[in-house]
Amino acid sequence: MSVTTGGAPAKAAPMTKEERKVIIASSAGTVFEWYDFYLAGSLAANIAMTFVPGSNDTAKFIFVLFGFAAGFAVRPFGALFFGRLGDLIGRKYTFLVTMTLMGIATFAVGLLPGYDTIGYAAPVIFILCRLAQGLALGGEYGGAATYVAEHAPHGRRGFYTSWIQTTATVGLFLSLLVILTLRLSMSPEDFNAWGWRVPFLLSIILLGFSIWIRLQLSESPAFQKMKAEGTRSKAPLTEAFGRWSNAKIALIALFGGTAGQAVVWYTGQFYALFFLTQTLKVDGTTANLLIAAGLLIGTPFFILFGWLSDKIGRKPILIAGCLIAAATYFPLFENIARIANPQLIAATENVKINITADPASCGTLFDPVGVRIFTRPCDLYRRTLATNSMHYELQPGPAGSPLVASVNGTPVTIADTDKAGAALVAAAQAAGYPKVGDPSILKQPTIGGVLSDPRSLSVIGLLFILVLYVTMVYGPIAALLVELFPTRIRYTGMSLPYHIGNGWFGGFLPPTAFAIVAATGNIFSGLWYPIVVALMTVVIAIIFLPETKDRDLEDWH
Repeated sequence: MSVTTGGAPAKAAPMTKEERKVIIASSAGTVFEWYDFYLAGSLAANIAMTFVPGSNDTAKFIFVLFGFAAGFAVRPFGALFFGRLGDLIGRKYTFLVTMTLMGIATFAVGLLPGYDTIGYAAPVIFILCRLAQGLALGGEYGGAATYVAEHAPHGRRGFYTSWIQTTATVGLFLSLLVILTLRLSMSPEDFNAWGWRVPFLLSIILLGFSIWIRLQLSESPAFQKMKAEGTRSKAPLTEAFGRWSNAKIALIALFGGTAGQAVVWYTGQFYALFFLTQTLKVDGTTANLLIAAGLLIGTPFFILFGWLSDKIGRKPILIAGCLIAAATYFPLFENIARIANPQLIAATENVKINITADPASCGTLFDPVGVRIFTRPCDLYRRTLATNSMHYELQPGPAGSPLVASVNGTPVTIADTDKAGAALVAAAQAAGYPKVGDPSILKQPTIGGVLSDPRSLSVIGLLFILVLYVTMVYGPIAALLVELFPTRIRYTGMSLPYHIGNGWFGGFLPPTAFAIVAATGNIFSGLWYPIVVALMTVVIAIIFLPETKDRDLEDWH
């Protein structure tokens, strides 16, 4: 692929009315799609209670994980299908289709009867709706980013597309705002019975507004020019990934761009929440307020780094964000832990838990969608300790020997009926590990409490730093991906590496990190996953990733 440049960036002109309409319409539709996608995660408990029979909390949790993972897993397939359509028939009509599919699937969840009414059809149809949402999201982002970039004046693509980059955060805020408003306006019983469906049903109104505003738009200038010249690709998938010259660019975009961007993004916005609630045992309301505050402060920096990438380039900002994140994750998360749950950190330093077992009886604990069933005592005990955020050391025992455990040198009696390790957890808690709800754990479940509490403000400051890294890598990525691929295969070419990076490398970060924690016995060891991936991206980007900010999209066929 040859590189066409447009010379030095032109002097920035004021944004026109038409350009503002393009950004607002594209961003509004993308916010709507992220709002829909996040609802399933935000209302996971209500969904599981409605669609999964019985009172087995493990089964319900597995269903929630599977439903959430399904949406991430199919995003690359949506990228392939809708990316091809976008390069064949146009950007505007394709992302109208993806938006409509997302809205219908979300509205259907709001109407879907529960298990008590239609039996196992309820969870099956819910998973199908999640698959439809994932497919739609796989086609939406590439269309919106491509459309905005192809409307942007030369030298301002980073700034214009950075507005699209804020939409995931705004969609999360919108979903949380609607849910919080409903919770405060009705009894818990009413919300659990039917109120949780309202956010899904409201999506039909948002869908109507989003379709209306996007229908006001015309096709992008670059696509119109290509269509008029008759240079459209007849087989975008084959051209994008069947030719090594283009497939090579997609691989560089994935491993030298979106993989690192994805793990930094998911670490700052999702794993941070998982770490607060699951590892540090901070209550959900407090954790969500802390994360929301960090996101609120950090969101404007998406625009700043998108604008800055027009001045100094996409590549240096992306590399810097990945490198700084990898270098500072351990001290940042350790400080969050010391502030939010100081007794836990004291226990990890002072309470020594040892497990001795035949190495052959200990397997891998990787369980990305929560469907594996663990039966061996070594695996069960390690998962139990990891779930309770307890450090341990695993020592090899003689072949065929039973599992032996101790706390600070004192053996813990393991009964045949205690396969989940309850006695070991109790002994560790007696030695100093805090229980859930311990008064030493940070708890400020009100906005006023958070804003007036020094500990909360300190955690928000650290979370803001994590979000700042997110804005560094995510702000310029849309412009970079659009500029890497020629117009004829741009929608297809950029969508696949973006959604493999974010759907797979990023989407499976929490379960992968948990598996590492459970296997190593250290609550911070899960950070090695984003660190290694981010450093991989730094190395590949330095060697192979081209700088793209001066490419002329209309001539870049």
